[in-house]
Amino acid sequence: MNKMKVGIIGTGNIGTDLLIKVSRSEYLECGIFAGRNADSEGIRRARSLGINTSTDSIRAIEEDPGCCEIVFDATSAGVHRQNAVILKKLGKYAIDLTPSKIGKMCVPALNMAECLDADNINLITCGGQAAIPIIHAMMKVHPDIEYMELVSSISSKSAGPGTRLNIDEFTQTTRDAIESFTGVRKAKAIIVLNPAEPPVLMHNTIYAKMAKPDLPRLRREISAMENNIRKYVPGYRVTLGPVAEDGRVTTMVEVVGLGDYLPKYSGNLDIITCAAVNMAEEFAKENIINRKR
Repeated sequence: MNKMKVGIIGTGNIGTDLLIKVSRSEYLECGIFAGRNADSEGIRRARSLGINTSTDSIRAIEEDPGCCEIVFDATSAGVHRQNAVILKKLGKYAIDLTPSKIGKMCVPALNMAECLDADNINLITCGGQAAIPIIHAMMKVHPDIEYMELVSSISSKSAGPGTRLNIDEFTQTTRDAIESFTGVRKAKAIIVLNPAEPPVLMHNTIYAKMAKPDLPRLRREISAMENNIRKYVPGYRVTLGPVAEDGRVTTMVEVVGLGDYLPKYSGNLDIITCAAVNMAEEFAKENIINRKR
């Protein structure tokens, strides 16, 4: 089968995890792995796989536009604001893994079809990918929920420089996306970097303020959504709830990573890279089929 070439900008934790996932894809192959640090582990890994690498970041794609059709941006929110303009000019399908809010907000389980027609999609945040589908399912049962709160707890060891740099954008982008996708009137998002040893798994606790929850219906909708997400994030599972107490419904979601590049406790990375590769593969399949017609 013909494969579509992708470029990866950013050679840190997320970029390298993407590289490993792309390398085993039936529909994708890496045409360029670009960053700025010549000594990064990601660059060394890519070279060992025979992948074309560069330390000129997006300039490498500007100088050789034919190296890829899809570009994963795993840099930072600030850098993507500059990269987005260049990628649009080059006609690339941009998959933004930073909380920049530049492109169309994307949660594959909810709006994949719309996002395949966009030229730049934003995968929000790891907490957003984990929680928004569950909140969406809850709002189907109780559209009158007025307040939702998300607390995402991740291991400090799985939070690289990019994650730490983007903490403010993480909370703001996640909150905005919750409100946009679900229609809840008010939302709040919190991220906790847990230094515990051994490192903890990614946990997302979702609180919904409601007086008379229909728990059986909530369970059915949440279970259906969980199964949908597990199709592209195998380590995703609901570990608690929904349970009701004192006018509040609590649901907990855990994400175990595949262990492609980083340990399995880095589910916060895995959920967003799995979502990114899922979107890229669907884009590739759609375009490969269209070219054969």
